[in-house]
Amino acid sequence: MSGYFSSILQGALLTVGVSLAALLVAIVLGLIGAAAKLSGRPVAVAVATVYTTLVRGIPELVLMLLIFYGGTIGLNHLLEAMGSKKTVDINPFAAGVLTIGFIYGAYMTETFRGAILSIPKGQMEAAWAFGMGRVQTFLRITLPQMVRYALPGFTNNWLVLIKATALVSLIGLHEMTYLAKQASSATREPFTFYLFAAGLFLVYTSVSLWALRWLERRFSMGVRRGHV
Repeated sequence: MSGYFSSILQGALLTVGVSLAALLVAIVLGLIGAAAKLSGRPVAVAVATVYTTLVRGIPELVLMLLIFYGGTIGLNHLLEAMGSKKTVDINPFAAGVLTIGFIYGAYMTETFRGAILSIPKGQMEAAWAFGMGRVQTFLRITLPQMVRYALPGFTNNWLVLIKATALVSLIGLHEMTYLAKQASSATREPFTFYLFAAGLFLVYTSVSLWALRWLERRFSMGVRRGHV
């Protein structure tokens, strides 16, 4: 039994890796999507709107299977059409990270867009009047305040993203949900191993909540006191 528990613990490290890598992808896509929606350029706004609308309307499992299996078939058909005899197999880790990051990038887009809109526009205009460029204004004025406004929504997205990593077990990635399933099938004790995996997820989300609450207090220093 101890061997199964240790293998699930090793799978938990892979779960952490998938979720953190997917979070990085989601943040990058979220910032790009928010910038596109706020750019005022019709094409950029339309592309970002289609992205967020479609992704948030399609189940994560469907997108993951579509990218993993459909993407592999599509690439191989493309190579065959080009006269190549090579075949491509999408790595399950990369497929899981990119799919989850792509999905939650849509949610991060709306989170970041709402956070930026919460900042008084006069602050950015004042920065431009003092001679700051757009990048400097974003780093010094927009970003610090955006973090404070975005953290509540970001926290919710992050917690859901962590739980969504269980879906990568369906494409063969040996993370802790996959290993818990294997252990329960071998020992016929599903309750024990699934409960252990659930406990690991709970520890992960609890540590994340503690860290994000600390960040929220850090970026809200002096703000709440000023509102009282």
